[in-house]
Amino acid sequence: MVKEFREFLSQGSAMDLAIGVIIGIAFGAIVSSIVSDLITPLIGIIIGGLDFSGLSLNVGSAKFAYGKFIQAVINFVIIAFVLFTIIKIMNRFKEKKEAAPVPPTPDQELLREIRDLLKSGK
Repeated sequence: MVKEFREFLSQGSAMDLAIGVIIGIAFGAIVSSIVSDLITPLIGIIIGGLDFSGLSLNVGSAKFAYGKFIQAVINFVIIAFVLFTIIKIMNRFKEKKEAAPVPPTPDQELLREIRDLLKSGK
């Protein structure tokens, strides 16, 4: 079982997953900073500094902090929108990069000539 586990770890997919998780954590920190340090203050200025996190309802000895839930939903929507925008921009750059035609290799040219000769019947 240990041998199989070592083989699994040495495969590229496990390493790719580990690298993806690490990059995802770092990217998450960047997105969280963008949201908390740039976008949320701008939205606060626009809506007059409204902060829902202090809203709560006391029922007996229980405290329902529904304002924190509202704030978490708002933060989620902002983060999702920022991620959507970043991915959209990245895809736009990727499409431009992929749009450049790749010149055919000499082998491909030879195959095209053979195909054309076969089609013409010569």
